[in-house]
Amino acid sequence: MQGTVTMYSTTWCGYCRRLKSQMEREGIAYTEVDIEQEPSAVELVEKANNGNRTVPTLVVVPGSGGPQVTMTNPSLAQVKKALAA
Repeated sequence: MQGTVTMYSTTWCGYCRRLKSQMEREGIAYTEVDIEQEPSAVELVEKANNGNRTVPTLVVVPGSGGPQVTMTNPSLAQVKKALAA
């Protein structure tokens, strides 16, 4: 099982664009949620980031079925590690 990745982002976020292109290059599938288009997603991002709307915020469910991990502006290596956990 590969696991799942949900990326909370905005259209103007350079860090988001970079991480998306890296994950695409590595064949890591993800679901993207634009927090400016989905107001309900803002609460999740703020809760994960001490009240800040910091993106990219990722929610990763490992392929092993382990507990989900929430990460803010992670590196590609951190995403891969979380998926493999």
